[in-house]
Amino acid sequence: MRAIFYGLAASFFFAFTFILNRAMDLSGGSWIWSASLRFIFMAPMLWLLVMMRGQLRQSLSHLRQYGSGYLLWSTVGFGLFYAPLSLAGSYGEGWLVAGSWQMTIIAGSLLIPLFKQQITTEQGLQTQRGKIPFKGLRWSLLILIGVGLMQWQHAQSLNLQQTLWCLLPVTLAAFMYPLGNRKMMAICQGEVNTLQRVLNMTLASLPFWIVLSAVGVFQVGWPSQGQVEQSLLVALFSGVIATLLFFAATNLVKQDYSRLAAVEATQSGEVLFALLGEMVWLAAPLPTGLSLAGITLVIIGMIIHSVAPFIGQRRSPSTARN
Repeated sequence: MRAIFYGLAASFFFAFTFILNRAMDLSGGSWIWSASLRFIFMAPMLWLLVMMRGQLRQSLSHLRQYGSGYLLWSTVGFGLFYAPLSLAGSYGEGWLVAGSWQMTIIAGSLLIPLFKQQITTEQGLQTQRGKIPFKGLRWSLLILIGVGLMQWQHAQSLNLQQTLWCLLPVTLAAFMYPLGNRKMMAICQGEVNTLQRVLNMTLASLPFWIVLSAVGVFQVGWPSQGQVEQSLLVALFSGVIATLLFFAATNLVKQDYSRLAAVEATQSGEVLFALLGEMVWLAAPLPTGLSLAGITLVIIGMIIHSVAPFIGQRRSPSTARN
């Protein structure tokens, strides 16, 4: 259950992303800078942490050794995750984006067949392609229904185009984040620790953010001081603290895809944390009607999805782990 605790702690700090991105949007800041500045600020923070632990040379050596893999999957896992998520924040409240983002739980389960895992058989330890955990996925339907209810009420006050600009980028991000994270775990194979992996992925994603920043300069100009300061907080809370906690959680259960899906399900806690944060920080009203029902379903689905694999494993352990 330690992995679940880490996952929930990560969801608390990840919620700052949705709260602060919404605050920056309401003050006139561009989503381009909200996205780019987070990772640009993350790089020196992580560099310093790794250097203080005396692991910088090993980390950079691993980055050079697997440079092409890092460049591809960091762009997918960080770039194609956070840029669309920031874009969605321009079209919906933070709690709405956080709630819709929980589709990543279902996406994570659907991606399992793309990866292999080791299992113990009568013939010994064997590697086979992962299978979609359909039993756990049925509880994901609660989350999906909850997202649908939230988006439905949101759509009543907007036109179809605005609703899609909130929903479609989040859907893309929901698949890209677990895909990039799992591909990088497969490349790293325990050769670097979580902190080193996050640093390397951040450095490898910088070309994407530099290009996006250049687009921002030409489209909207430079960011305001307020947006820079808030992006710095996002980088610290969500980019460094939350990412390290979440990657540490997934690393604990990386050989068991049912538990891995459960850890990813803990991110539904972001919905509640983002809602409370917006109510306190931005004086946002409490959602009503279908939105409130949707939030409730998402949280219930998260709890069941997170706990079920661990209970089942206690009853009948069958999968080998390293």
